[in-house]
Amino acid sequence: MSLTLSAPDLSDTAFAARFHDVADASAHTDGYRPFNEQAMLDARSGRRSPQLLIEGEDAVGAAIFGRGEIDLVVHPRYRRRGHATAALRRLFEDEGGMSGDLTAWAHGDHPAARRLADRFGFSAERTLLQLERPLTDADAETTPELPSGLIIDTFRPAPAGDAAEWVRLNALVFATHPEQGAITEADLADRMDEPWFDAGDLLLARDTQAGEPGRIVGYNWLKIEPGATLGEIYVLGVHPDAAGAGLGRALMLAGLRRLRERGCTAVELYVEAESAGPVRLYRSLGFADRTVDVQYRRAPR
Repeated sequence: MSLTLSAPDLSDTAFAARFHDVADASAHTDGYRPFNEQAMLDARSGRRSPQLLIEGEDAVGAAIFGRGEIDLVVHPRYRRRGHATAALRRLFEDEGGMSGDLTAWAHGDHPAARRLADRFGFSAERTLLQLERPLTDADAETTPELPSGLIIDTFRPAPAGDAAEWVRLNALVFATHPEQGAITEADLADRMDEPWFDAGDLLLARDTQAGEPGRIVGYNWLKIEPGATLGEIYVLGVHPDAAGAGLGRALMLAGLRRLRERGCTAVELYVEAESAGPVRLYRSLGFADRTVDVQYRRAPR
């Protein structure tokens, strides 16, 4: 088996088609996507390398490597034949052992991923819960109760928009989060270029007492893929100064209402398992477990 890099990014349509065939087959079998959004954005932009695992003429797996991160999936038709082990061994050999700090996501917490992680010296570091709940007409009829002096508005794109202020608030809210807290204005622009982006789905809580139009003190960013009936609470954040007053719940209810109004019949979200407050909020609003993602890390050698 060989591990080949056929394109520096996914702009090569023939390579991209084979890559997506592997990913789609895995998603259909497993019930969850093998690559998260950030990995796909990195692959499309060339920040990380999308690769195919080739055996003869067949694409038996796909991977995204680079920047100290590994994402790897084997096509369901070719599993349990040692392809993942061979691919990682080849990768470590080609990259001189990859002695630096490495992370890898196991979407769905698959037992085979656990065995592979143990074999190559990775330890579980983070657990990400995927929660979901149905949406009904009652969600569209709910009126959130906002703390005094706050209103819910929507995101204003450039010029004279909310991008810079939103990025600063997001960095503050997620200061200890390795991915979300590192989002830049360029990263935000990348997401705004995605076909699913709608400024009306980025709900902002503004403090009207701080002047017109008021500083942003919270947000609930929603994501609806074109044609989908499953919506996502993409990211929810509340300024530390506004925490504890019920703003997070109000933003959640406003988001559920918006999703239902846009035709969604269900909603999902991701949350760190150790984030007790958010997990408690989501469960109180009827969210239940769907699956679990685990991030593994291998310390520098």
